[in-house]
Amino acid sequence: LILVYHNIVHTTPEKFFIEACDEGADAVLAIDRVSNEMTLTGKKDVPPSAVTRPICGIMGTIRLVAGMYLVVITRKRNVGSLLGHAVWKAADFDVISYKKTVLHLSEIQSQENKTFLSMLNNVLTTDGFYFCTDFDLTHTLQRLANTSPDFQEMSLLERADQRFVWNGNLLRELAGQPELHKFALPVIHGFIVMKPCRINGKIFEWILISRRSCFRAGVRYYVRGIDSEGHAANFVESEQIVLYEGAKASFVQTRGSMPFYWSQRPNLRYKPKPIISKTTNHMDGFQRHFDSQLLIYGKQTILNLVNQKGSEKPLEQAFDRMVSGMNNDMLKYIAFDFHKECSHMRWDRLQILVDAVADKQEEYGYFMVNSEGKTVAQQKGVFRSNCMDCLDRTNVIQSLLARRSLQSQLQRMGVLNVGQRIEEQAEFEKIYKNAWADNANACAVQYAGTGALKTDFTRTGKRTRWGLLMDGWNSMIRYYKNNFSDGFRQDSIDLFLGNFAVDESDGPTPLRVQKDWKFLTLPIIMLVAFSMCIVCLLMAGDTWTETLAYVMFWGAASAITATIILFNGQDFVDAPKLVHKEKMD
Repeated sequence: LILVYHNIVHTTPEKFFIEACDEGADAVLAIDRVSNEMTLTGKKDVPPSAVTRPICGIMGTIRLVAGMYLVVITRKRNVGSLLGHAVWKAADFDVISYKKTVLHLSEIQSQENKTFLSMLNNVLTTDGFYFCTDFDLTHTLQRLANTSPDFQEMSLLERADQRFVWNGNLLRELAGQPELHKFALPVIHGFIVMKPCRINGKIFEWILISRRSCFRAGVRYYVRGIDSEGHAANFVESEQIVLYEGAKASFVQTRGSMPFYWSQRPNLRYKPKPIISKTTNHMDGFQRHFDSQLLIYGKQTILNLVNQKGSEKPLEQAFDRMVSGMNNDMLKYIAFDFHKECSHMRWDRLQILVDAVADKQEEYGYFMVNSEGKTVAQQKGVFRSNCMDCLDRTNVIQSLLARRSLQSQLQRMGVLNVGQRIEEQAEFEKIYKNAWADNANACAVQYAGTGALKTDFTRTGKRTRWGLLMDGWNSMIRYYKNNFSDGFRQDSIDLFLGNFAVDESDGPTPLRVQKDWKFLTLPIIMLVAFSMCIVCLLMAGDTWTETLAYVMFWGAASAITATIILFNGQDFVDAPKLVHKEKMD
């Protein structure tokens, strides 16, 4: 860990004074711990008695049951340098209470406050928060190149793409006062890797940035489809950048849940059945989603990788129908049944899809600036990939499309010679494949709670038996988390992003909801019955018929209870408690 501090916090019983560490800067942010007021002051106002500690930046402030809290970054790691700007990964945080004690809370309030604090820490300890103090990480190179001079004058917070500012809710107090913007640090969530690479003795920088949207954010089974604004679940913008001798190139792709109203609530089954809403007008949200996508990215080719049979089939058909219904020449829809095409480890068949979209990739191109600073190419469209989770299958396809773009960019920059292929550059290929696999893992941990599946193919280009074994293990962990801990994770994200706000009044919070009697009683009955069944087997009765009767009775009791539990599966999973209006779409 490289520790270069950006701020110093001076703490007194009445105030926090946050000082900027810039050369010659006198500005100090003063936060009143009683009135919560934020003002700009100077170094001379910091009392010498204040307790001082260095920090790496301010994430923002949030209200919990006990009052306001200040969230700060205490440790960071240098990821690399982007166009001369240091990019940092936040490695540790601290949540500091404005109040000096929690004695003003009742026992229940104190317990609830602890729960909210653990929710906050649940999000902060999810790997993948990145920031830069003097460069805008929320925008692609192409968006940054097409801005006005006024844009350059704005603070990082004002000019950031709000879709990707994960601490936007925490920075609300600071955002309301422009003079305090210099203390506001927009933080993105996702994945960044920067690697110096060498091909033909030529050294270039290869970068991959994945930005997760904070709109309709959440965990795998509780957040699917879109909301009424047209924001898709698990929306991620991935940008691959190459920098070589002053020239720069970038290729952007997106992923996101199928953009209509559907859900797949956990219910103890391994794969809950997806349900398409019958009561909502899908085209409204669908149209909103693609209107904004076309505005931001230009033309779109949708790559739908879900199964074209079984429970995923109706989703594929609905998506196809809606794209046709929009009747827009800028949208192209391609369905590719990933699992069917690549069954029996025939992963070479992915080339079928890559070849099928080759013409579109030529048409969309990529963004490029030559070493003289002249823009020589603009990206005119993107591939929007999805599977069910937009994780494993999606990442495999994205890495193949990105490699095809990179081949062209490196040839144009003069790094690759005519006729040379990236696949033949063993050293670079290893870096490339591992970085894309790490990207898959980061996105999967953030959405599904475990590492990605199929990363053995991304890392090695082959599907291995060990990879299948690891996929089985990760699937098992996913099953447990999705059913028994994701409600808490969803609540944590909703609290962090401001979808749920803790009320200033002393009223009860949704955390006080008591579980139904079934929740405890039935699993206990099932366990007792199953245990008795085993005991009867081990301690045989006087006759085998007597033993059989006991075993059948207790076996039937445990089987019937298990069936009732499975039938009422949704009552037994860990569901979110901080329900807000969008969550029930």
